[in-house]
Amino acid sequence: MRYWLFKSEPSTWSWNQQVAKGDAGEEWDGVRNYQARNQMREMKLGDLGFFYHSQSEKAVVGIVEVIAEAHPDSTTEDERWECVDIKAVRSVSTPVTLAQIKSDPRLSDMVLVKNTRLSVQPVTSEEWKIVCELGGVTG
Repeated sequence: MRYWLFKSEPSTWSWNQQVAKGDAGEEWDGVRNYQARNQMREMKLGDLGFFYHSQSEKAVVGIVEVIAEAHPDSTTEDERWECVDIKAVRSVSTPVTLAQIKSDPRLSDMVLVKNTRLSVQPVTSEEWKIVCELGGVTG
């Protein structure tokens, strides 16, 4: 299993909206960055990811699971763009802010620290454990 981070502006798609989709989940559509698209192409069923609110909140707020591997993005007819489907698994007990992540030396190499603009990014298993610990989740 691999781990990921999915960034969303809460005004566009929020954690509460993701949770409301239940087990049916939702396409992680609208990604128009080749690096982020390529990350989604690597995802497998059952992979887990952090759901990260960008913009004002800048925090990991939940955990999602990949429930459909890369497929054409339904929001465009351009064949270059693909997406995965994800479903909410659980909220984190305490949101883990970008400031916390940046201040923790154990997370200094995390993609989120080095490339804050990338909307879909890998997370190492060690980073996963640390962020889960900071968020009060056994994960």
